[in-house]
Amino acid sequence: MAILSKIRERSMFLIIIIGLALFAFVLDPSTLGDFFNSNKVNEVGVINGESISRQEYVQELEEYKQRVGSRVSEMQASKSVWDNIVRKKIYQNQLSEAGISVGEADVWNEIINAPSVKNNPQFQNEGGLFDEAKFKQFLADTKENNDQMWRAWSNYMNQIRDNSERNTYNNLVTAGLGASLKEGEFQYMIDNTKMNTQFVYVPYTSVADSLIKINKSEIASYIKNHESEFKVEASRDISYVKFDITATPEDEKAIQDDVALLTEDFKTASNNAEFLNQNDSDINLDENFKYENQINTNIAPAIIKGSQGEVFGPYKDDNFIKITKITEVAQLPDSVKASHILIPFLGSQRATPDVTRTEEEAKKMADSILKVVKRNRSKFGKIAQDLSSDKGSAAKEGDLGWFTYNRMTPEFRDFVFEGSKRDIDVVKTPFGYHVIKIDDQKNKQTVVKLATFGKKIVPSEATENAVFQKAEQFALALSKDNDFSEAAKENNYSIKPAVGLKALDENVPGLGNQRQIVSWAFEKDAKVGAFKRFDLEGSHVVTFVNAITPKGLMSVEKATSRVKPILVIEKKAALLSEKFNASTLADIAKENNVTVRNANGVNLKSPTLSGAGSEPKVVGAMYNAELNKVYKNIEGDRGVYAFSVVKRELPTALPNYETNRKNIAQERKRKTYAMYEAIKKAADVEDNRSFMYSGN
Repeated sequence: MAILSKIRERSMFLIIIIGLALFAFVLDPSTLGDFFNSNKVNEVGVINGESISRQEYVQELEEYKQRVGSRVSEMQASKSVWDNIVRKKIYQNQLSEAGISVGEADVWNEIINAPSVKNNPQFQNEGGLFDEAKFKQFLADTKENNDQMWRAWSNYMNQIRDNSERNTYNNLVTAGLGASLKEGEFQYMIDNTKMNTQFVYVPYTSVADSLIKINKSEIASYIKNHESEFKVEASRDISYVKFDITATPEDEKAIQDDVALLTEDFKTASNNAEFLNQNDSDINLDENFKYENQINTNIAPAIIKGSQGEVFGPYKDDNFIKITKITEVAQLPDSVKASHILIPFLGSQRATPDVTRTEEEAKKMADSILKVVKRNRSKFGKIAQDLSSDKGSAAKEGDLGWFTYNRMTPEFRDFVFEGSKRDIDVVKTPFGYHVIKIDDQKNKQTVVKLATFGKKIVPSEATENAVFQKAEQFALALSKDNDFSEAAKENNYSIKPAVGLKALDENVPGLGNQRQIVSWAFEKDAKVGAFKRFDLEGSHVVTFVNAITPKGLMSVEKATSRVKPILVIEKKAALLSEKFNASTLADIAKENNVTVRNANGVNLKSPTLSGAGSEPKVVGAMYNAELNKVYKNIEGDRGVYAFSVVKRELPTALPNYETNRKNIAQERKRKTYAMYEAIKKAADVEDNRSFMYSGN
């Protein structure tokens, strides 16, 4: 009875837990086993032993998405937020280990000294000076009355704290990154010491690749000895066949026939906009004049010679079937030269904060200017300089230069192109009132206004069904244990690869943003040979898992293309070194059937050997070599060398090396990014975000 009583007491708790577990199961059955794993439920990562809770991560993610809006995808937002959290925690950890803390007073001082705060009139007293009390009151009122604005200010202040911590650490480190005069002298000597050398060079290409055999065990051994270079994240290699849903010639012909049926009705339609709307045109009415070069080249000559009311088509233009009606014919110049005086008003576009005049006041001012310049056109330039708010043209007495039809806002454009040379008047646009003077026009020609009805060329339902069936039949063939590549080959389908997909990727090469495919490839029960059909926008895709690479060291198969060339060079170097037996350069050259070469003025700053190319390792060996001594079996990037330094010419000593010292110090201080990457690499960072975004 006591046990039953305890169960009854906690029945609501049990109901909630079971309910949540079932909800998780409905979303993804594979997560049921993970539901009670508190690490996966409550933790998205660990940074230097500090757990990053799901709540903290999701909160920062939501705030970030609110700031950037729809400009980034979910995965891009996730990466940015995670990188920011890692950076913040690493710097905090470094400061903590150094026994340094950034206090509230430090952050507050940063905030109130920021120009955007200090120079804001809202936080200044009657004397125009920053008033800290006013700013504090503003924050208090905002926190109490405006949640959205308070979140923005809170985010800003947190950002100031993060920046302050980062800058504090960077400043502490860079303060110790100076350089000594001795280092300046050493660098000067390295950069400017020149050497004259003789050398024998036998390129690796002289040994045929067919003579070198590399086995898997050698590649595996190399990977083991260079583990840090071959650590990889979990990844998937997939292949896919894409079935594009595109209109057939029959679909295009059917659309053309349907559009042709509307030709006579279009001719007699009195309201073109209404006709386009009632007949579901995929193209809106455009009431701008068109020049011949703006019309489809196949019908442009006929249209330019046509009359008002004529209808042309059907014709194909881009991905549309169209019929076009001439609604107006005119003669317009192809370009105009004009000047203007702009008088903006409160609320007009691009009006500066100091504009306080009303629209009525702006109109009255423009009319007054018009009267003056009509009486005496010579005053136009001076008035433009003094009164026009368009400072660019005002500096040129209002002159806008030559411009084409589509450059200006419609009201401005219509006046200067449909008017005549020397016309002058007031025109209202979204930017205010313009006093406009038409200075010149050129190349008058026939232009037309057109109403165009268009239907996009899209696949028919029958075509969509046929493509779906092809994709479904291909997937069905795979379900019968058919090989993916063989099944594709039998049907003459093109296979596209997507290699090295990561758990948090969203782009699939050739398909774009297809997060659903990446998530499927990383599901817990996904295995090599798994396949699935996906229905995408405008296509169906059948995908196939080719390989699964677990987190850890790169497999021999994956590393072969990278490691094999290294091992080939090593083995070629060993073979060539066996032929460097003689003691003089002349004899070494003779036994290798090459000649002794000369290289003069060689230095470490530009380590190039004449006839061989860039060889920094070899030139580095020359720098410290004894004069006239033969060194052999020196392995370079391009071949094996023997050399002797004939002469070493030291640069002229400088009175002091302060400039060189400063250059070294400044270069070191600019390495803050490299410094962060170094401490990040040394940090213990565990990223478990994949549990949130995949079935793992």
